[in-house]
Amino acid sequence: MSRLNIVVGITGGIAAYKAVGVVRSLVLAGHDVHVVPTAGALRFVGRPTLEAISRNPVHTDLYEGVAEVRHVAIGQAADLIVIAPATANSIAKLAAGLADDLLGNTVLASEAPIVIAPAMHTEMWLNPATVANVATLRERGVTVVGPAVGQLTGSDSGPGRMEEPDVIVAAALARAEASARRDLAGRRVVVTAGGTREPLDPVRFLGNRSSGKQGVAIAEAARARGAHVTLVAANLEVASPGGCDLREVSTALELQAAVTEAAAGADLVVMAAAVADYRPAAVSESKIKKQPGDDGLTLELVRNPDILAGLGHAPHDGTLLVGFAAETEADDDRLLALGAGKLEAKGADLLVVNRVGWTEGFARDDNRVVIIGNEGVLARAVGSKMSVAHEILDVVAPRLRELRAPGSSGLPSPASG
Repeated sequence: MSRLNIVVGITGGIAAYKAVGVVRSLVLAGHDVHVVPTAGALRFVGRPTLEAISRNPVHTDLYEGVAEVRHVAIGQAADLIVIAPATANSIAKLAAGLADDLLGNTVLASEAPIVIAPAMHTEMWLNPATVANVATLRERGVTVVGPAVGQLTGSDSGPGRMEEPDVIVAAALARAEASARRDLAGRRVVVTAGGTREPLDPVRFLGNRSSGKQGVAIAEAARARGAHVTLVAANLEVASPGGCDLREVSTALELQAAVTEAAAGADLVVMAAAVADYRPAAVSESKIKKQPGDDGLTLELVRNPDILAGLGHAPHDGTLLVGFAAETEADDDRLLALGAGKLEAKGADLLVVNRVGWTEGFARDDNRVVIIGNEGVLARAVGSKMSVAHEILDVVAPRLRELRAPGSSGLPSPASG
């Protein structure tokens, strides 16, 4: 990536100390970094530290440098703005478009992509006002990294911990690169994400451990690269990205109906959701209760349709179909052999193979995948789920250019076959 002019905004939270790591990583990556702290941030991290790490003067006063119009010049010159930590107060101000300090003016005066890393106590993160403000920012195209779940200030723990600097930096640079490329502009992209749930009764279901993080990252990355994205979301445990056509589903049959409809005419379909292979043969209308003397419960399951294979074996000239295969196989060679078999059986154009288990794959912020096609291994990707998303799209984008121009017809509509 070429040298970027990056503004790092730091707001007044205890996680401000971690912003030093963000600045340092960006500088070491060869970028020109300008830190714009709020007055509150300087109560946690001193100006000399920020100047030494960034290798640039640190400005804070809205009324300094009036002759050079500094209050807008910093934002106008930025290729990327990263705000870490982004407190509940700063998120509210960003959503409202307030500009009562240098950071607020910098954001409003810039057309650069914005990445924020929220950090606050769990109650503040879950407060309806914060939820609404974050949704507003997502709709405007702001990339939200985290927050993570973990130990907070004091003895409490939960969602609200700022992501680690390496995760923030990776997501920020991926966003900047995506914005610069725009190689999916005009493309219609459909992504499935999450895990389906098959009800047993009104209170229980058969499900899986997929959080939807990887699928959401792919949707957000595709949108950042210029695509019109439809996200078919099954029981997400993370916020859906703004700017996408969101279609929420729960069961495998609901997902099948939604993705079949959405895929008609799409340029790219990415099947990242974890779909149940089986569902109960019958769903009880009331809660299934233990009976006296029962030692167990027998469930009859029936097979769900194979959605990926259904799309893959239908005519789909002009539509690139990418499937996911989550496997617990420990041996790399056997893992790839399983993937190759699935690629052929499903009729997909590409397959993303990832190993899952008790401590890897599902519900984590990082991932390790192998992307395969009929010609073998095309790429390997390791890192944050956002960086993996971009690696996948890096493989996809040139194939889309070979396939057809944006806006041509692809998969037939459900009515036509």
